[in-house]
Amino acid sequence: MHKLFLSTLLLALAGGTAHAQTAVWQPSAGHTQLPIWPGKVPDALPITKPESVGKDWARIESVSQPTMTFYAAQGRNTGVAVVVFPGGGYQILAMDLEGTDICAWLVSRGIACVLLKYRVPDSGPTWKNDRRYYPKVQTALQDAQRTLGLVRQHAAEWKIDPHKIGVIGFSAGGHLVAAVSTHFDRRTYPPVDAADQLSSRPDFAIALYPGHLWLHEDEDRATRLQTDLRLRPDIRVRPDTPPTFLLQAENDPTDTIEGSLAYYVALQKAGVPTEMHLYAQGGHAFALRPTPLPIGRWPELTERWLRTIGMLEADQAPIRDKVDISQ
Repeated sequence: MHKLFLSTLLLALAGGTAHAQTAVWQPSAGHTQLPIWPGKVPDALPITKPESVGKDWARIESVSQPTMTFYAAQGRNTGVAVVVFPGGGYQILAMDLEGTDICAWLVSRGIACVLLKYRVPDSGPTWKNDRRYYPKVQTALQDAQRTLGLVRQHAAEWKIDPHKIGVIGFSAGGHLVAAVSTHFDRRTYPPVDAADQLSSRPDFAIALYPGHLWLHEDEDRATRLQTDLRLRPDIRVRPDTPPTFLLQAENDPTDTIEGSLAYYVALQKAGVPTEMHLYAQGGHAFALRPTPLPIGRWPELTERWLRTIGMLEADQAPIRDKVDISQ
């Protein structure tokens, strides 16, 4: 079911029909994307086709040169920054729905945003040719680790508190949140410069409908109903894993609910401060799309949680009901 839904999801996100592609993705006016690697990209795969982005929506394909784009906080600067990992099954990047839209919400709350355009396809665990695919090197994790070090290196310039830098990710990006939250004791690539001497540990982590976390997700439904909630071996939760916020819909057709529950159980066993919200309805890939469902209030819940862990001040201004996602 997961394989079928992933294929269906990518087609649905693409509008269900073939559309012309354009050149590499560019942020809106006033924002500049910066390469995260100063020279050769580590563990680079052969380039079979150039990067492209759909004209119907920002569906980015074939990213071989990862970048980050900084969005400054608007109004009252809280000093908090969040690195955003869009989803897309480690095959594409949903750069607007789970990228620029999220940055628009964050900066409106006085939170700086760094949007990561990480390498795809096949840069993390995914389905490929109707089979589970595990890359020898998770290059998306390399990009995430590198970016966190770079953000800390730019903290003074960007008016960011280097101790208040978190991550948020959706679907495959949620898996990347878990990966970077549990792999920060050493870089997964040879250090390049001074940025790689700085910590790649997020100070907090937010994962929405994360995928590729559950050990038994490859098994048939009948078998899975009799199995336990264990994580895949590449995700090793440790006591110093950052405080984590999880959000999931029970009717998510990708079966990510078991992954979210498995990650929650592992975090609890390790004593990591964790908050999880589980809703009956919401499906998958909803992000900030308008909905009358209760799950649509997740940004408010997230901001309240950031206050409880001391990232945002308790006297922050009231939360807006609507967010301008036009930038």
